[in-house]
Amino acid sequence: MSDYRFSAQRGALIEEIRGRGVTDLELLRLFDLVPRHLFLPEGVWNRAYEDAPLPIGYGQTASQPSLQARSLQALSPGSGDRVLEIGTGSGFFTALLSRLSDRVFSVERIRELSLRARKALDGLEIRNVALLVGDGSIGWRKYAPFDVITVAAASPSVPAALVDQLAPGGRLLLPVGTREAQDMLLVTRDSEGELHEEVAIPDCTFVPLLGRYGWSDEEPGGRR
Repeated sequence: MSDYRFSAQRGALIEEIRGRGVTDLELLRLFDLVPRHLFLPEGVWNRAYEDAPLPIGYGQTASQPSLQARSLQALSPGSGDRVLEIGTGSGFFTALLSRLSDRVFSVERIRELSLRARKALDGLEIRNVALLVGDGSIGWRKYAPFDVITVAAASPSVPAALVDQLAPGGRLLLPVGTREAQDMLLVTRDSEGELHEEVAIPDCTFVPLLGRYGWSDEEPGGRR
């Protein structure tokens, strides 16, 4: 199906996102420029522009677009920023980040999802993204520090390894709470190195962050 067939649906999605409090025109334009359906299994293309999480296989979902837009609004990535993304998933949010920042480093536990995301990113000629298959809770220290860190899986607390990789002036956004419910916390490091926390987006539900600094695989319901 060609992109033009989705133009009306994309317009409706953008209005839905605007209604959720995202008014930044550059952010809204991204959801028109980046074709979400190309990052999803073809079987759900007919729902690609709903403001809803969608299944992408391996027990994972692509996040709700309005939540992604609100996350971008909270993080405010800039053209010179180096970004660490934990949980590549479909790769759609990775693509959005790539349009707003200088370089994106994205870590995914599930190899098949990482490979699928790479194919979609390459298809759109997005060249400023590096992908890694591994434990996202430990970050990607080789390329630290990062100006922006975003985590698409829930943690019982803020992982120390990710805080250690946050640059002065940097922003870290992640869901923190129980396995059943979380709040999105925004952690910022000021120019003096001090950390500050606030709830940026309340009442979220994400799959658990598995790994050394997240939930254990062996705990009940431990799939990510």
